[in-house]
Amino acid sequence: MTLRIVATGGTFDKHYNELNGTLGFQDSHLPAALARARLTLAVTLEQLPLLDSLDMVDADRARVLAACRAAPEAAIVIVHGTDTMRETAAVLGAAGLDKTIVFTGAMIPYEIAHSDALFNLGLACGVAQTLPAGVYVAMNGKIFPWDKVHKNRAAGVFQPL
Repeated sequence: MTLRIVATGGTFDKHYNELNGTLGFQDSHLPAALARARLTLAVTLEQLPLLDSLDMVDADRARVLAACRAAPEAAIVIVHGTDTMRETAAVLGAAGLDKTIVFTGAMIPYEIAHSDALFNLGLACGVAQTLPAGVYVAMNGKIFPWDKVHKNRAAGVFQPL
């Protein structure tokens, strides 16, 4: 089995700028995260423009859909910002692709101590290999169908609807 991972940005890929104290994008953390995770299956990494999901527009979601449609792999993990993950998942869910697509992200950037990024990535990669075709969200140690989940911003977790 080959797994495709699509990087779209989000908190997972944000870098901390020590000079001005802001978070922004440079290169994706996914190559380092994948090396650290020591996956033993073949992985193809595709990087789309890295964005904060609050800055995503319909054209960005269409680009994610096009990447999934064009992917030869049947299992896809999409690393996405958590604020609008469900909106992008809805676009893919409505498309009815015959693939297993798992969205994941992070509440704390990969490079910051105590980040949930690596755990969430590992969970998503694992379940993408075993779940039936459909669109899912893998966060906080749980798997949700895309249309039965929401982000509880006050608690900082994803929960069932």
